[in-house]
Amino acid sequence: MAGEVHIDSLSVEETWARLERDPDSVLIDVRTSAEWAFVGVPDLSSTGMRLVQVEWQGFPDSRVNTAFVGQAVAALTAIGANKDSELFFICRSGGRSLSAARAMAAAGYARCRNVAEGFEGPLDPGRHRGRLGGWKAKGLPWGQG
Repeated sequence: MAGEVHIDSLSVEETWARLERDPDSVLIDVRTSAEWAFVGVPDLSSTGMRLVQVEWQGFPDSRVNTAFVGQAVAALTAIGANKDSELFFICRSGGRSLSAARAMAAAGYARCRNVAEGFEGPLDPGRHRGRLGGWKAKGLPWGQG
């Protein structure tokens, strides 16, 4: 797409390492509230950080949340993040989070990153997620939302 902002995609391990190193960085989970409740969420308690949760798409209709940028800006401002903070966007498998990262980069946030493979990763041969890649499969901290 012409004029589309390039967003770096990082592994879940690299994302975790950067979150541990930089107390000003932020992990933003853009999945739906149903996913947070039933699939689980990253647990950042050992870093002293708070997970930011803003839906990119609604459930069950999957319509893009037109208020996403405003809601994300409000959530980031509330925790003291700014346009120079490194922001990591995570979804189920990396698609929605890339779109969300692009939207925030277009809004002036300079250090937006996509978490490749997301929270659950790709489908395995049995069409299940959470086994081949992603936050959960790599053994990073998580809990039920």
